[in-house]
Amino acid sequence: MVSTTNTIGAVFFLMLLSAIRVPNLAIKWKRGIPTAKYISEAISLSYYIDLNAKVWPWPIEPDIDELEKIIESFVDEEFAEFIAVLLDGDGTVWYDGYTVRVKISVCKNCHKLFVANILKNAIVKRFGIVGYTTPNKTVLDLEFSGTDAIKLLKRIARYMHHPLRKLRAELFLVYYDGKISREEFEKLYEQTEYEQGRPDIKRNHALEVIIQAAPQTHTHGEQNNY
Repeated sequence: MVSTTNTIGAVFFLMLLSAIRVPNLAIKWKRGIPTAKYISEAISLSYYIDLNAKVWPWPIEPDIDELEKIIESFVDEEFAEFIAVLLDGDGTVWYDGYTVRVKISVCKNCHKLFVANILKNAIVKRFGIVGYTTPNKTVLDLEFSGTDAIKLLKRIARYMHHPLRKLRAELFLVYYDGKISREEFEKLYEQTEYEQGRPDIKRNHALEVIIQAAPQTHTHGEQNNY
């Protein structure tokens, strides 16, 4: 059985599965402690297909050489899109009060562990953007901070689909481009933060943040004709 538990990945996972076989849908209450602090109870929706591994058309567990060859075959735009997919699925984009940070996490106890180092080396080789790896209890984090995080977001933001991460990425970019003040940035960023028991901020504040962060909307009285 092939399945995914990632919220954003499920959208594209369904498209991939449909290319092989009509997926099944399982809906059930999710057991255990919720993974997000703003959720008290959760229902899981899982798309899956049952098939022999030989029928699966893509590499299931590519080794180091295979992954390096795949990445090297990408043009810059394809590589940026590849990074965006990883960030959509297993990443985080946030502001720690001092600087912007971007993080992609990979499992420490599975075949994906080597992905972080390959990705780190490929990003610095291709784009000159320096990241560093940090081991935690269950994952290995590939992290970028400050100007390196901004350089990376400039490359990949257009390809991101996760609503909150994309929203924050675009907010960081307009701030670092000098299109909004620090005060405006901090006020808008605050609206993207979750609070226990509060409504989903992606639904309630996303449009407001986008409108306020758009360059033509805060010219402080001046009107742009474009």
